[in-house]
Amino acid sequence: MPSIIVRPVDIILEKRNGAEHAPESIEAFLQGYLAGDVPDYQVAAWLMAVCWQGMSERETQALTRILTASGEALDLSELPHTVDKHSTGGVGDKATLVLAPLLAAAGATVAKMSGRALGHTGGTMDKLESIPGFRSGLTAAAFLKQAREVGVVVVGHSQELAPAEGLLYALRNATATVRSLPLIASSIMSKKLAGGASSIVLDVKVGSGAFLRTPEEARGLADLMLSIGRRAGRHMRAVLSSMAQPLGFAVGNALEVREAVACLRGEGPEDLLELCLLLAGEVLDASGLPTSQAQLRALVDGGQAMERFERWIAAQGGDVTMLDALDLAPGRDTVRAQEAGVLAEADALKIGKAAFALGAGRSRKGEAVDAGVGVVLHAKVGSGVAAGDALATLYHRDGRGLEEARSLLASALRVADEAPPAPLVLEAAPS
Repeated sequence: MPSIIVRPVDIILEKRNGAEHAPESIEAFLQGYLAGDVPDYQVAAWLMAVCWQGMSERETQALTRILTASGEALDLSELPHTVDKHSTGGVGDKATLVLAPLLAAAGATVAKMSGRALGHTGGTMDKLESIPGFRSGLTAAAFLKQAREVGVVVVGHSQELAPAEGLLYALRNATATVRSLPLIASSIMSKKLAGGASSIVLDVKVGSGAFLRTPEEARGLADLMLSIGRRAGRHMRAVLSSMAQPLGFAVGNALEVREAVACLRGEGPEDLLELCLLLAGEVLDASGLPTSQAQLRALVDGGQAMERFERWIAAQGGDVTMLDALDLAPGRDTVRAQEAGVLAEADALKIGKAAFALGAGRSRKGEAVDAGVGVVLHAKVGSGVAAGDALATLYHRDGRGLEEARSLLASALRVADEAPPAPLVLEAAPS
C-alpha cells in the first residue's frame, strides 16, 4: 500500500498544469479508485488531463507497474523459451493463428491470452471460436499442461490479470481518452508483463486500418513499450508494419481461419507469411533460439507448423476435421472493377467497416458476432486488373448490412494507371 495520502483533485490539478506525478501519488490515486474511494468522474478528469499533457517515461513506467501489480501474474518459469506477440490491431490480422504454431514448431512455448473484436478490427478469440468445439477458457492447470505438452495454448483474457487495466480501459473507452501513447503503452504492457512470457515481439500497425496513422506515432509507441518491457527484465523486439491495406485477402472470422490454414499449408498469401516469418525470427532470436528465415519457411513447407496447429486446436476441443468446412454465410455479392488498370488503393479502414456492417465485429463488449460473414479481396495494391474483374466478394447473411458494405468497398478499392509503393514492413526496431 502507498504510504502517502493524496486528494484526487490535487492529482487532477497537477496533471492539468503539466506537472510530473511522483509514482507514489499515481499509486495512491489508483488504489483509491480500485477501493471505491475515488469516483469515476475524477479518474475520467485525470485521464483527460493525461491525454492533453502526456506523461513522462518515469510516470508511464510507474503506471504500468501499478496496473500489472493490481492482480495475479502467470508463472511460466517452468516452461522453455516462453514467447509472446502483441499486435496493436488491424484488419485481416490473423497472424497469431500462423505465428503461434510456427514458434512452437521451432522449439518455443506460446502460452498467451488474446482479445476479441471491437469496432472494425478483428479479435483472435473470435476467429478461433469459429472452429466448432474450440474452448477459449481453460483452468490454470489445463493451461500449463497444454503449454508443456503442445507448446501452444491461447485463451481469452483473464479478469484476474491486471484487473485495474480493464477498469481503466473501460473508462477510457467511455470518455474518449483512448488515444494517448502513455495510456496505450501501459495498458498493453501491463497485460503482457502479467502474461509471464520472457520474450515479446510487438507488431505495431501503421495506416488507415490501425489506430496509429503515421510512422512517427507508431515509432513513439514502440519505443515506449520496448523501454517498459526491458526495464521489467523481458527480451523485447518490435516491428512496424503497414495497415494501409488488409493483411492477406480475407477479413472475417471463419474466412481468416481458412486463410491462416492455407498459409500453414504453404498456399496462403505471401504478405501474411512474410510478416509471420519476420515476427518469428525476431522473437526467437530474442529468446535465444536464433532461426533463419529459410529454416522457418522449411517448417511451413515441411508441414511441421501445420501439424502443431492441428495439435493445438484439438487440445482445446476444436474439430480439426472441420477446418476445410467452416460455416460461411451463404450470401455472395461481388464488387467489380469499373475500368482496367492497377489496384492503387485498398483502404483497410473502409474494408474493416464493411466487414463490421455485415456482422463480423462488435460495437461493444459482449455483443455476438457472425463468424461466417466478411470480405475476401481478389487483388492487392499494385495488382493489374481488367474492367469487370472481381475485386472483392462479400459473404453476407440474408443481405444484412450489404448495401452499406458495398458502398464502403466501392470507395475503398480504387483502380488507377499506377499504384504507389506498398511495403508491408516499415521498420524493425533494433534489439
